[in-house]
Amino acid sequence: MTSPSPPSSGDSPWTPFDGPQSVEARSLSIWPLDEHNAALLNEVRPRDHLETPSPDPPEYDLVALGAGAGGLVSSKQSARRGARSALVSGGLAGGDCLVAGCVPSKALLRSARAVAEVRKAVREMGVTVSGKTGEEVEVGADFGAVMRRLRRLRATIAPADSHGATRAAGADVYQGFGRLTGPRSLEVNGKALRFRKLVLATGGRPHVPPEVPGLLDAPYVTSETLFNLERLPPRTVVLGSGVIALEMAQALSLLGSRVTVVGRAPRLLSPAGDAEAGRLLRAALEKEGVEFLLGETVGDVATLSRGGGDVLPLLAVTAGDRRIECECLLVAAGRRPNVEGIGLEEAGVDYDPRRGVLVDDLARSVSNPDVYAVGDCVAEVPRLTHMAGEMAKVVVQNALAGDQWKLSSLVVPAVCYTHPEYAAVGVSSEEDAESRGLAVDVYRTGLEHNDRAILEGNNEGFVKIVVAEGTDRILGATIVAERAGEMLNEVTLAMRHGIGLRGIGRNVHAYPTMGEAVMGCGIQYINKHWSRLDKGGE
Repeated sequence: MTSPSPPSSGDSPWTPFDGPQSVEARSLSIWPLDEHNAALLNEVRPRDHLETPSPDPPEYDLVALGAGAGGLVSSKQSARRGARSALVSGGLAGGDCLVAGCVPSKALLRSARAVAEVRKAVREMGVTVSGKTGEEVEVGADFGAVMRRLRRLRATIAPADSHGATRAAGADVYQGFGRLTGPRSLEVNGKALRFRKLVLATGGRPHVPPEVPGLLDAPYVTSETLFNLERLPPRTVVLGSGVIALEMAQALSLLGSRVTVVGRAPRLLSPAGDAEAGRLLRAALEKEGVEFLLGETVGDVATLSRGGGDVLPLLAVTAGDRRIECECLLVAAGRRPNVEGIGLEEAGVDYDPRRGVLVDDLARSVSNPDVYAVGDCVAEVPRLTHMAGEMAKVVVQNALAGDQWKLSSLVVPAVCYTHPEYAAVGVSSEEDAESRGLAVDVYRTGLEHNDRAILEGNNEGFVKIVVAEGTDRILGATIVAERAGEMLNEVTLAMRHGIGLRGIGRNVHAYPTMGEAVMGCGIQYINKHWSRLDKGGE
């Protein structure tokens, strides 16, 4: 794990289109250095950051190593609760979520969805464009404008994750690469810091499979560099079939790229995700032009031209008996934790290089009780921004208040923001239950008869709620719908607070809403178990 050298205090702020600064920004995986990216960097990696002086006394109650969601929440919340805390920011504050994940991907998806909405509005809803209707209208996108919007909105959100916001909460900020030097000490920018408690929040990175011949030498992109594109690649190959792969495949296809997804799994969402949901998602993406090669491995990657300047590269990917040329090769083949090169050995912190830091149910290192870990650098936890933030709350409570909040008590939803969305929580399918050896009942409500879904023109999808066999105790759910992520929150709340499926069925839902499909599963349960009149005496 490497990090650029920290700027010295007193450097000039980031300036749009400055030549030497553009080179420096590219070393941080940010380009072009336009007004929006300059604004972003001035918030999350300011060149004129005033270095925090050596602390006196030199010990903090809590230090967060890493400035993504987990580190930001840990340092801010501990400071707000009266602790002496510090944040060590080795990369860009805000981490993957702000810079290369949740925020830019959803901005790109929104523009792509707008293309689909306009096409549908003209085709089905009586909307006219320049006096034309139906198939006469060609709807496209200005990719440069789409990416400028992405950069502008990302910069708009950035102040919430800025060094200034962290200092305003009462925490010190060290901008530089931190390394542990002992069980309760670390060094950053030549300064030695001591801590009572440490929160490892170093995040993760995209995994690029080294075993694929030619891949490491190819000009591929990952989620860390995809959002720097300024020109739409005419053809895109996506390696992987997970959430990032599916979201970006759909977005790029709708924006005009010809997209092929290559995945080793035989179906989407395998092995434990809902099979029906996987079929629906595949059909939806194929309808929008995405081609799938599933159950295939990549034989090799050939670089035909590296491109440069305004010229896109040209690559050829061999998958099965196919050779696919493309201008963009997006590697979305999973992630790896950032655990090497940060001094975990010196601190006595056990970890697995593929899985992450080993923690107990209190989010505490199994080998150093003064070290906690949150987010993508932790073994066996969902790698989600909201999970990192929630883990940080657990850590602050346990590390500073001496409490016993448990990771196992968390109910964590996950969403794939395709259209339709796929959302799941807990034991989310019959396949998942079978893999865990659980006996379950599954209640399903389709959207084909949901009035709001019909009126919106998006009535393909369903809600499935999984309960322990013979009871209404909710174990999990899967939803495929236009706003599945919003709909799932009701189920997550019920699970967290012990509300059964009967309670969901008895909760009055507004009409017409797609959320009535969640209620429908509860009504099915009630109808299955209600008492019936004995007609024998008539």
